[in-house]
Amino acid sequence: MIQKVLIANRGEIALRIVRACRELGIKTLAVYSEADVQSLHVQLADEAICIGGPRSDESYLKADRIIAAAEIADVDAIHPGYGFLSENAKFAEQCESCNIKFIGPRAESIRRMGDKAVAKETVRKAGVPIVPGSDGPIANEAEALKLARKIGYPVIIKAVAGGGGRGMRIAHNDVSFAKELHVAKNEAEKAFGNGDVYIEKYIEKPRHIEFQVLADSHGKVVHLGERDCSVQRRHQKLIEEAPSPFLLANPSLRKAMGKAAIKATEAANYENAGTIEFLVDATGNFYFIEMNTRIQVEHPVTEELTGIDLIKQQILIANGEPLPFDQKDITFNRHAIECRINAEDPARNFTPSPGTIGLYYAPGGHGVRVDSHVYSGYQIPPYYDSMIGKLICYGADRKTALERAYRALNEYLIRGIKTTIPIHKAIMSDPTFMEGKATTAYMEDFLARTPTDLFS
Repeated sequence: MIQKVLIANRGEIALRIVRACRELGIKTLAVYSEADVQSLHVQLADEAICIGGPRSDESYLKADRIIAAAEIADVDAIHPGYGFLSENAKFAEQCESCNIKFIGPRAESIRRMGDKAVAKETVRKAGVPIVPGSDGPIANEAEALKLARKIGYPVIIKAVAGGGGRGMRIAHNDVSFAKELHVAKNEAEKAFGNGDVYIEKYIEKPRHIEFQVLADSHGKVVHLGERDCSVQRRHQKLIEEAPSPFLLANPSLRKAMGKAAIKATEAANYENAGTIEFLVDATGNFYFIEMNTRIQVEHPVTEELTGIDLIKQQILIANGEPLPFDQKDITFNRHAIECRINAEDPARNFTPSPGTIGLYYAPGGHGVRVDSHVYSGYQIPPYYDSMIGKLICYGADRKTALERAYRALNEYLIRGIKTTIPIHKAIMSDPTFMEGKATTAYMEDFLARTPTDLFS
């Protein structure tokens, strides 16, 4: 039985893991950078060890220091959270070689699904639809151009090792293709140390819908329904909700996508929590785009939809326990919506806004959940992601969840810095979003037609 967990992360997800472990009776060890000494997860964990300087490459990305901390504190397992080393197959191998359980998938699964080209080929063989495109990394510009013409413009160029929109470019003709290909390769090389790219047909104005999956070490795989993540800015998700408004009217499509998600998970020989991501066009055709081999930022949406604690399930699966439910036992009786609260100024092109929080007051009441690590007087470091919290609101139906989210956003007080709360309020009262018509093109359209003084 796992008795002590090292949390190789920071911020709200580190605090979330501390809480799950405590409810399971498991001790926790927080590792932290010099910039995070006042962070709540450091204060609330049973033990804490500083592992380096404020930058990620001096601390949270230092696998050797994290492993050393784990050995010093004699932990049984490491939970990587999301980001940092969570999808690093070599780190997972290092944990296993030190007889420390990595709370996540096996290294071979991370490797297989982390390489987008290999992942696409893996699920294609399992019968899961994929977007037409190259079979793997493109060898040279001439071959890429020939294939782009065969697929038909527009096409999207993606980094093989990419994520978060980096190394991703769209080309509409031969002239722009050559330019965007070089830009994508350069971005990929700088961001991931791997300049390989692949190309595929660009699906215009799709919905981004993902399925949460859980797989235990005994061969059982289930899905926990979908999350609609179509509201994005520059491929960064801002709002997630479940069920998807599009699938509410298409239950047969939900069933087909759920089966495809399970097929993809089984093809990866997967264990633990993961997410299968799809693009869905206006007529209901869906295509696999990638698998995230970790817990997602937006996992609370699924927790409130199903009543299943995903972090606890991750730990129990890592402990070798079988999933305590079958697919038929999982029900979806609510609607949940999550707003990512970032320290950014949306009226100034989402400029980061680090600094000291003067006053912090989180909303509450029935159907409101806040996952955040900040508090009054907290100094937001400039070294990390700008997300400082997640507001999750839920109710019996979508209308109730939206009304509750608007009410909670109006109660949410964060003074001293700029945040994305005002733009979330504007979106919650926007007719296109309220009608459930948002696609991945929504934010570009919303920002073009909405005066900035509505969210400044």
